[in-house]
Amino acid sequence: MAATANLGLIALTRFGYGPRGDGDVAIAASDPRGFLKAELAQPGIALLSGATLPTTAAAIDQFTRDQAARKLERDQLATQQAEDLARGKQLAALGAVSPVFAKVAAADAAKAAALLANPPKSAPKPPSPEQLIFRDEALARLRRAIEARVGFAERLVAFWSNHFCVSANKGGIARATVGSFEREAIRPHVLGRFSDMLVAVESHPAMLHFLDNAQSVGPNSKVGLKAHKGLNENLGREIMELHALGVGSGYTQTDVTNLARILTGWSISNANGKEGVPGTFFFNAATHEPGPIQLLGKTYPEDGATQGQLALLDLARRPETARFIAGKFARAFVSDQPPPALVERLTHVFHDSGGDLRALTFALVDAAEAWDAAPAKMRSPYEFIVATNRLLGHLPEEPGQVIGPLNLMGMGLWTPPGPNGFADTAAAWASPEGMKLRLDYCSQVASRLRDPPNPSDLLEALCGAKPSQQTRDAVRGAESRQQGLALLLMSPEMQRR
Repeated sequence: MAATANLGLIALTRFGYGPRGDGDVAIAASDPRGFLKAELAQPGIALLSGATLPTTAAAIDQFTRDQAARKLERDQLATQQAEDLARGKQLAALGAVSPVFAKVAAADAAKAAALLANPPKSAPKPPSPEQLIFRDEALARLRRAIEARVGFAERLVAFWSNHFCVSANKGGIARATVGSFEREAIRPHVLGRFSDMLVAVESHPAMLHFLDNAQSVGPNSKVGLKAHKGLNENLGREIMELHALGVGSGYTQTDVTNLARILTGWSISNANGKEGVPGTFFFNAATHEPGPIQLLGKTYPEDGATQGQLALLDLARRPETARFIAGKFARAFVSDQPPPALVERLTHVFHDSGGDLRALTFALVDAAEAWDAAPAKMRSPYEFIVATNRLLGHLPEEPGQVIGPLNLMGMGLWTPPGPNGFADTAAAWASPEGMKLRLDYCSQVASRLRDPPNPSDLLEALCGAKPSQQTRDAVRGAESRQQGLALLLMSPEMQRR
């Protein structure tokens, strides 16, 4: 095991988001494993709510109403323009026989030309509902991560949210629901059963929208036969490849297609309310592929939405899923190349416990390998920015203070480049360009502080009594507190975990 003096720092950085100030490292060092488990023992530690954070249904309703209002405004404008054009043509025609109408038509034409040359300045459009919701969700998430005693629960939320990712870049509905998706489908289950999270995620409107399952139609369903529509395999493929079994686990393209068939009918109720509460999960029997369907050697009889739920529960219990999740979990928290013995142990815990994520998490904390590994993991931009705000005791008042730097560093909040989420290896974030962007961020943070703290004191708060001599010398030799702070933030102690 690592030296005792470093255990507090390891607890806070490897499993959490880093110390918040003087004393955290020493407190964690007194009982590092107990320190971590105590946070997870708090009831509802991963849950998040707020007056400005709507349910998914409410968010979709706000978006839908706004879209309808905007369409009405466009239609009214188009009608007015058509009427103006018709009036102009009428006056022009009358002008051919009447000098009076000719003058009126000319005056109207002159006014139109003047407006085209100098259009009136319109007031800036207010933010759309989905933009406002996204910002509120982002700020709530960021503040929770910064304020948390350890941040272990928030690290778990971020891990699973990235594993089961959706992207705000999909459009207005996606931007309005990425936050509620995390709060409704991820947070309640990070210390529960993987199977429960899997079902919650795959049936959530945000995921059904992101992977286009609402447009997937069974070829032999009522709608499929009548409208000649077919499957969209996106959801089925990503469940097999990214969410459960993992690449190379033995499933076939036929299995992907059949899972997509099983999940037909999993849709989102529309705004008319006939299918239930608008913006919630809706099983559409008219688009569901009828009959029994085979998946990975097992036949699932036709049974409405239950057919898909049973298939997901079986996928969650498979040994391939246990190995895939265990390996990814160890890689995210311990090492880009986690010790095989650790992965094997976590695999057994996951499988033998029926996918108990609390048991998996505690097994990771209890594993000697999780503490012995050198701090070689590179903090992602999100982890680094949260850690910086914690160390400086800064709580953002508006989300742009964090969203902007995240976008510049290539890790826009809830906007992964694909369904596989953001990478969690050092190579993904330690490029020369990536490090330059971090240095720019550190310099900006330091320069904005009117009365910056003593960087040597911050170094002690960060590392206890054990900073590297190189970092200590660099901070002490800085020409100003701002420069010393920037060097501290770029040090291995802040960049690595």
